[in-house]
Amino acid sequence: MKDDTSTRKVSVAEWQKNLIKQSEIDPYLENGKDFIDEEAIETALERGKQASPEQIREIIKKAYDIKLMSAEDTAALVNVTDPALKEEVFKAAREIKTKVYDNRVVTFAPLYCGSKCVNSCKYCGFRCENNSIDRRVLSMDEIEAEARVLAAKIGHKRLVVVYGEHPDTDAEYIAESMKRIYSIKEKVRGGVGEIRRVNVNAAPLPIEGLKKLHEAGIGTYQVFQETYHKKTYESVHPVQTLKGNYRWRLYALHRAMDAGIDDVAVGALFGLAPWRFEIMGLVAHARDLEKRFGLGPHTVSVPRLEPAADTDFSWVQNWVSDEDFRYLIACIRLAIPYAGLIVTNREKPEMIRSVIKMCTQRDADTRVGIGAYVEAFSAHDQREETQQFILGDTRSLDEIIRELASMGHIVSFCTAGYRCGRTGKKIMDALESGREGCFCKLNAVLTFQEWLEDFATPETKKIGDEIIDKEMKEIKARVPADFSEALWEHLVKAREKILSGERDLYF
Repeated sequence: MKDDTSTRKVSVAEWQKNLIKQSEIDPYLENGKDFIDEEAIETALERGKQASPEQIREIIKKAYDIKLMSAEDTAALVNVTDPALKEEVFKAAREIKTKVYDNRVVTFAPLYCGSKCVNSCKYCGFRCENNSIDRRVLSMDEIEAEARVLAAKIGHKRLVVVYGEHPDTDAEYIAESMKRIYSIKEKVRGGVGEIRRVNVNAAPLPIEGLKKLHEAGIGTYQVFQETYHKKTYESVHPVQTLKGNYRWRLYALHRAMDAGIDDVAVGALFGLAPWRFEIMGLVAHARDLEKRFGLGPHTVSVPRLEPAADTDFSWVQNWVSDEDFRYLIACIRLAIPYAGLIVTNREKPEMIRSVIKMCTQRDADTRVGIGAYVEAFSAHDQREETQQFILGDTRSLDEIIRELASMGHIVSFCTAGYRCGRTGKKIMDALESGREGCFCKLNAVLTFQEWLEDFATPETKKIGDEIIDKEMKEIKARVPADFSEALWEHLVKAREKILSGERDLYF
């Protein structure tokens, strides 16, 4: 009898051999070169150190136009060291976030579907040679069970579904899992538990595979470059692995756009290369997407390196301090002002509290182990052998919403824009002009009310209702300048319908 392990090894090798297509890299190069010009970035960063306070203030002022920042201005901004001038940047970051996204914070949860991976990333607990990790890929029934917990017990409406790079979690698997998640409809306290938007964090795929995800109803496609610094990239991603191909990853989102996916997300793993360089890389990535497709990234994520099972970090030379982390978030908010900015539960609660007024999204009630939601293990018992890294914030969605509400934020579960066709170029134009904020404010009220009725504890419902009452007064005060009388009346009636048991109402 043939050995199953050797059969799988051959299958993996064959899959790897055929996955990367040079013909889906070359069209995006200019004269054979990438949009990441390291020499130009280093020169700009060095020159940026000479910017005067007056120049920095002019850069801050331009950021309120909600346009992608130039490389030169970004280089100057990230080099600010004067504490008083930094405070001006922080103030602008908070105001620009409010200008574009109001006081809304969107919550989501990650759903990890597999720990099998062919890569050997130096910093990752899931690297293929790490024998401390239990290797497992969820079946479709298991994925549905996980998503059912998230939708019907916790109350999430959107997920980021995370997949390793392995033939067992290929494009067909991803598309099938998305369809299974969307199929969930379970009766809860006052309505229906369901996932209305499935975002995907997966390895780079060829255009053919990306089209399958588009057809399956993908929300946002996330591929983080990890680091834009090529020498660092090579040092942490062995060249013989799939992830070792810098360009295949760099143009993953370009291929997604060409496959019809018009919502894409960028990110860097801060701690690998100097953080100022990574911000320059993120801005360059956004610029090339704008140049080729007319729109930049929908969101930017800012994860920092965190401990992982049986993983040595003694080689790391670019750990990001808390002070620098806060400031780099402020810089990204000004440099890519139209994008949603995601801070995750890698960070501890106190850090998230200190930056959330510059951010638009965070995860909540997070588990990063395979099958971890069904297992529902203790928040203080993170099993290293099942997960990619260790979390900093393991509080429940209810606790996090109560905290956000106490800080004056309304938590939005809205997915209306995607279902109404306000995606891609349409949403970018609306975000830059501020129009999208009007729709989002109304939908935030309705979706938050829905969650409060269906899932909130009494304490959270009380403070949540107070926030909604405040929001309603603000909206009424903006009639007719921003909202018509008819729209206001529609909102009032829609809220009454939700209180009476109707669900999924939106503008």
